[in-house]
Amino acid sequence: MTLTERPKREDPTADNPGGADVEGKRNPRARTARPRDAASLIVWRQSRKGPELLMGKRHAGHRFMPDVMVFPGGRVDPDDHRGPAISELRADPRRLLERRATPARARALGIAAARELFEETGLVLGEKRGDGVAAALDALDYLCRAITPTGRPIRFHARFLIAPAEAVHGSIQGSGELEKLGWYSPEGAHAHNVATITARVMGEFLAWLALPEAGRAKRDLIVFRGMDDRRVER
Repeated sequence: MTLTERPKREDPTADNPGGADVEGKRNPRARTARPRDAASLIVWRQSRKGPELLMGKRHAGHRFMPDVMVFPGGRVDPDDHRGPAISELRADPRRLLERRATPARARALGIAAARELFEETGLVLGEKRGDGVAAALDALDYLCRAITPTGRPIRFHARFLIAPAEAVHGSIQGSGELEKLGWYSPEGAHAHNVATITARVMGEFLAWLALPEAGRAKRDLIVFRGMDDRRVER
């Protein structure tokens, strides 16, 4: 998909990772929906006042979670398994992703993160090729994952990845999915209303950032099951 040509979806929230789902009540007799793999990317930079994160506000026309701040991201598309890359995942992020994904799926999650970043913000993590991006997967770190509650009609298994601002290039130009795209301090983002799961993931990122670089891959791995259930993975 390009910045100007996007497929029509039955619901504009249908690719939002990390717990968002369509509005409506689930039939109690229906089978539990299987979570769809998704990736969200936290692009960050250090300013004189502290860290700033690339975020945008979900459009007011969305039926679910309108007008809340989120990170760029979305579900994994079939083409992400064949997506090009100019570099591959480093050992630690690959190992952490592969705890809950096949090697091919782990790579596709990284490709999806770079693709969604480009489609939603115009920024390139890697190299622009035609209407798409060849991803620089070696710029990614793994943060945590989140799974939508079982009672929801559409569910996601979102992996939250990290990339420094110096790894991306281009100018910010939104596709319409996210408004008010820009760099926000955690406090500045909260002033615009942050989604619950986004706030919790932001807290995990700030804890990751505070660690010495050598200790980040050895920290506890966190999974959110639903919006509030934070668990340490074993």
